[in-house]
Amino acid sequence: MPTGRSRIDRLHGCWDHLIVAPLWVAYEANLGTLLRTCDAVGACLAIPDTPHYRRCLARGNTLRAPACVHWLDGSKEDWVAAQRSRGSLVIGVEQAEGSTPLVLLGTADRRTVILLGHEHLGLPLEVQPMLDQVVEIPMLGVGKSLNVAVAGSLVLYRLAGLA
Repeated sequence: MPTGRSRIDRLHGCWDHLIVAPLWVAYEANLGTLLRTCDAVGACLAIPDTPHYRRCLARGNTLRAPACVHWLDGSKEDWVAAQRSRGSLVIGVEQAEGSTPLVLLGTADRRTVILLGHEHLGLPLEVQPMLDQVVEIPMLGVGKSLNVAVAGSLVLYRLAGLA
């Protein structure tokens, strides 16, 4: 009888079907955690190509292996608009009037971009009209929001059909 179980090695590539874009993140640990979740579900991470984001990802990345990162040049708002014009579904994770509770979110059936806002300020007002859908993660406690990496991971697993 075996005394333990070994992990199963699985190779997968980036779907380029599911992309999480934490475009306004301040804390480096959040990027590393999101990159690890992207690897787990076969998604991609899209982040600005700035010294801040490069430094944050270098410090927070615990994978130490190649991962799918899209480095964005130019305006964040222009990138979001380009994703919409490409036919991508753009979903914002935010507490907002008329938002869809996470439990009602289905799996991604087309190229989907998940926008995550700043840890304290959320998604910028100028981006909100570009959203096709807003998803909210219900909160029962006194906290007003989850850590951006946790929120992004929950939504990624749901859209990937793994939760």
